[in-house]
Amino acid sequence: MPEKSTDTSHQIEKLKNEINRHDYLYYVEDSPVISDFQYDQLIKKLSELEKQHPELVTPDSPTQRVSGQASPGFKPVRHSIPMLSLDNTYSEEEFSDWYKRVEKGLKGEPFELVVELKIDGVSLNLSYEKGILKTCATRGDGETGEDVTPNAKSIRAIPLKLMDPGPPAFFEVRGEVYINKKDFLELNKRIIEEGDNEFANPRNAAAGSLRQKNPLVTAKRPLKFFVHSYGRVDGEEFATHWQFLEYCRKAGLRPTDNAKLCGDLNAVVSFQKKIEEERDLLPYEIDGIVAKVNSLQQQKALGFTSKSPRWAIAFKFSPRQGVTKVENIRVQVGRTGIITPVAELKPIEISGVTLSNSTLHNFDEIERLGVRIGDTVLVERAGDVIPKVIKTLVEKRTGAERVFHIPKKCPACGGPITKEKEEDIAYRCINLSCPAQIERGLTHFAGREAMDIEGLGESAVSQLVEKKLVRRFSDIYFLHKDDLLRLDLFADKKAQNLLDSIEKSKKQPLSRLLFGLGIRHVGEKAARVLAEKFKTMDALSRAGSVELERAADVGPVITLSVKDFFSQEAVCSVLEEFKKAGVNMLEPEREKKLSPLTGRTLVLTGELEAFARSEAEQKIRELGGNAASSVSKKTDYLIAGGEPGSKLAKAKKLGVKIINEKEFLELINE
Repeated sequence: MPEKSTDTSHQIEKLKNEINRHDYLYYVEDSPVISDFQYDQLIKKLSELEKQHPELVTPDSPTQRVSGQASPGFKPVRHSIPMLSLDNTYSEEEFSDWYKRVEKGLKGEPFELVVELKIDGVSLNLSYEKGILKTCATRGDGETGEDVTPNAKSIRAIPLKLMDPGPPAFFEVRGEVYINKKDFLELNKRIIEEGDNEFANPRNAAAGSLRQKNPLVTAKRPLKFFVHSYGRVDGEEFATHWQFLEYCRKAGLRPTDNAKLCGDLNAVVSFQKKIEEERDLLPYEIDGIVAKVNSLQQQKALGFTSKSPRWAIAFKFSPRQGVTKVENIRVQVGRTGIITPVAELKPIEISGVTLSNSTLHNFDEIERLGVRIGDTVLVERAGDVIPKVIKTLVEKRTGAERVFHIPKKCPACGGPITKEKEEDIAYRCINLSCPAQIERGLTHFAGREAMDIEGLGESAVSQLVEKKLVRRFSDIYFLHKDDLLRLDLFADKKAQNLLDSIEKSKKQPLSRLLFGLGIRHVGEKAARVLAEKFKTMDALSRAGSVELERAADVGPVITLSVKDFFSQEAVCSVLEEFKKAGVNMLEPEREKKLSPLTGRTLVLTGELEAFARSEAEQKIRELGGNAASSVSKKTDYLIAGGEPGSKLAKAKKLGVKIINEKEFLELINE
């Protein structure tokens, strides 16, 4: 019996290796040698053997790509090394300036550059342990992403096991998930036939597919993956970036196409121009190239700013432009009541995307552009994504154009619109019960960073408001299943899931509730500061100006906004309804650790080597300190990193104690 089991084990291992080889040939080399039918037969044979011998199933088996189990949410994953963004340039002059900075940083030492295509996709971080894929995470804020491992494993261009007999003990590799142009069109066609909303562009389709709650849905999407960099590596050393790319290809990971080694600035510029001319011939969307110093030793010498590496830059293509007509100008109401004008354009296709609307930002912008209804205008896709009116072609006017006048009433509720101050640019609707504000505000209220109500997305909120089932935030806590069953695509289970999620949200801390309420100027950080200072909603709502300004990082602007918010009768009514529904309005006590930072206010400036800015601020809070963003007389310490800003001069002027990063480390380790 053991011999038979051993024979089966060898047979399974042989099948796995053969399937992995065909995945490599198809997704990395673009040179398949067997038909889809033959490939499916190999999978079928492996699956049957594993069913007969479940004890021989391993996580790296091709049959384990799709789990078939829906996930209730995505867990946070902290990257071992931050995934920083790249600086951008759009001109030869700016690229030349960057090149000169690199020359200066390397003190004239010769260097090579690797240039790669900048894929318009979604960043993904893969972690391999002893060659086996363990975790796949989105970029998130650069330091913490979301665990999308079950979904990413369904992408066949991502090997479950590296094709390296002696792989690194730990290998963290980064790249872009994307969808080919042709596949995108077919996907949208299928989605429309199924009665769902189509995706705006391939990047949105890739992002939406990667974050599906059910891996089975992701598996049906034509996702692909290119590798472009790495984070932490244990057990393997690379001297150059080019050497890293070559290793990836041998290990079964696909680097971006057309990567090239360039010896000088002119070679990169020529490459960028050539690729820009040929971009429409590529099967996928790109928005430029990325240039990186090839030597890893030189990369280390150049280092990083707080946001990006000094040894790499994205050299983007010029924005795509076109000429069309403004058929109408309408206004829309934002979550905070701001009135924004929007140009309705005669549809025009720019770089494969049909544009029919463009924000005009504010009424001053209309005046600056001199745009009228009926005007011919030059538009572009800013960053190859966002439509923007660049110029009014006055010479093409016929006399039939009409001047646009600022409305006196809100288009959503008919209430008055006004500027809070004469110097303000934005007009806003001041009616708290305005349905447009309720709709956008409730979507924000239900968001992941606020009350985190799963299932209460834009579509559901829109229908609840349209059917007058919800007129204010508190109404969601009094919904019944019968109410939800009146909404499109809501069956019994979906309705119950949403009710459960609404019930669960009642336990969120005060800081989340405050952020969700959308108080003007109160973001996540200010909401947390206020909640930790006042502990209860009642105490905060009764606080005077002096009390509010004593809270760290709360200045006169936030103070005025908070006082105005709680002075409204409609707000008081909503808070009473929250109480009736049992919504938590308390902030839990954090465990206080006595340390040299306890009760101290610290401000950071410049670049730190041991911490990202957010990481250092979190450490300060954990040790009982206040991490403030601006220097004042209340500041106890200014932590000055490399290349400090204007905060340093202000701290010196106010006599604030200034410490360097080494001294900060000594403080937190006491």
